[in-house]
Amino acid sequence: MENQATAVVDNPYGLGALWAQGDFVAKGTLVILVVMSLYSWYVIIMKLLDQRKLLAAAKSTEQKFWTSGSIKEAVERLPKGDAFRFIAEDGLRASQHHEGRLTDRIELNEWITMSLQRSVDGVNRSLQSGLSVLATVGSTAPFVGLFGTVWGIYHALVSIGVSGQASIDKVAGPVGEALIMTAIGLAVAVPAVMGYNWLLGRNKAVQEGLNAFTADLHAYLVSGARVANPAASAPAAAKK
Repeated sequence: MENQATAVVDNPYGLGALWAQGDFVAKGTLVILVVMSLYSWYVIIMKLLDQRKLLAAAKSTEQKFWTSGSIKEAVERLPKGDAFRFIAEDGLRASQHHEGRLTDRIELNEWITMSLQRSVDGVNRSLQSGLSVLATVGSTAPFVGLFGTVWGIYHALVSIGVSGQASIDKVAGPVGEALIMTAIGLAVAVPAVMGYNWLLGRNKAVQEGLNAFTADLHAYLVSGARVANPAASAPAAAKK
């Protein structure tokens, strides 16, 4: 059998042709999708780094803070800019400055609780910042891509109507080219939704560490003793 030469036909349709032949609306839609994708990936990477930093700080705080001789020494052993140091400084400041006409009407326990809660809320707001961007991108990117597809199909049908040629090659090519916008919209939305759910789950682990540290710090500032760890006291109780 003789080898038959295979003819290579260049595809006249594709992303390059979509950009070259598209009008300002099509190009603007494509640029918006690219910006949404880049920004969502930026948020995912930066929030992941922040979470890793806080999780590492939680382990470091457990080792450094509670092995110090005093609460002031414990605060100084934590690095500056650390979220746990921020909470500890606010709690220590509240315990040392419970005085004045207004604060005299509030018990020390409630005063420290409110101060620590404000600090924790500030850290939690920092953790949640940016997640709304991922939720917005995940919910709107498919519709932005669909808008680009509808706009592309509209112009393809107008061009076909003007030329008067309705053959399959004249219809399928432009319509298929317009559908690229929908695919791009889905490609932008899926990572944003997955990143949002993943980061939201990791935030819960970080918040659990913050809440545990805050509860122990509150108990120490009020009573002078840290709350007993149930996990650590269980083996000791079993030995009795």
